[in-house]
Amino acid sequence: MPDTDRMTRRMGLRTMVATALTLPLMATMPASAARSVGRRLDAMTFNLRFASAVEPNSWAVRRPVMRALMRREAPTFIGTQEGLYQQLLDIHADLGPHYAWIGTGREGGSHDESTAVFYDTRRLAPLEHDTYWLSDTPRTIGSNTWGAALPRIATWVRFRDLADDGREFYVLNTHLDHVSQYARERATLLIAEGIAAFDRSLPVVVTGDFNAAAHDNQAYDNLVASGLVDTWDAAAERGDAYGTFHGYEPLTPDGERIDWILASPGVKVHRASINTFAVDGQFPSDHLPVQATLTLG
Repeated sequence: MPDTDRMTRRMGLRTMVATALTLPLMATMPASAARSVGRRLDAMTFNLRFASAVEPNSWAVRRPVMRALMRREAPTFIGTQEGLYQQLLDIHADLGPHYAWIGTGREGGSHDESTAVFYDTRRLAPLEHDTYWLSDTPRTIGSNTWGAALPRIATWVRFRDLADDGREFYVLNTHLDHVSQYARERATLLIAEGIAAFDRSLPVVVTGDFNAAAHDNQAYDNLVASGLVDTWDAAAERGDAYGTFHGYEPLTPDGERIDWILASPGVKVHRASINTFAVDGQFPSDHLPVQATLTLG
């Protein structure tokens, strides 16, 4: 793998000891229940729709809605897709100084779309990270050998959870090709192979826009067959189901879920939801963010 440090944008990679996370209601909980709530992670996957000046859904119009959504939800970590460098800087500024992000463009620099991972530095500290290309030559920057319309990448981060006795886990974020089914299938096999090379004692959370419908595509089947669990299916509680790509058109109840959060067995999923937040009819993106509240086990 090439040295991705030179091309990875690290925004304030500083470890901060978490301040007390206890809420007033925890005082009335049994100690075990309070610990469980304090250990929960709020995960999000969100295709941001790249920053464009084209109306009626330009980034200038969408950014205030994105800011309101992100500040309201305040996820522990977010796997993003399509973000351009300046757009990611905007989101970082809007989230606030206690967030940071890791990622690089799919051509290997800052000028193209990224699969960046944002995280709350009060809770998580990155220990290592990497980006590789979804191709037969994953260590070659910009490589594309499976006929995808564009080079595609996966970015992973190994985190330490500052609120869970230093528990470590992985987050892998990706964006599969929107044209080639063959490329999607090969990409998921490569991702599964990469996950198998992680420290097997640690949990894994996978986020992404897979451009493939859950339960109805071989790319999905490949990742589930590798041992990953769909958090939507595993959740103790779920919100209403919608197609996660809406293209700024009316939402589709029970539509295709092409944006997923997967996790390794043993991760407990308390709630899964598809967020329909909009302001005066303006959505922050042409995709809906998917969220899951998790305990690593």
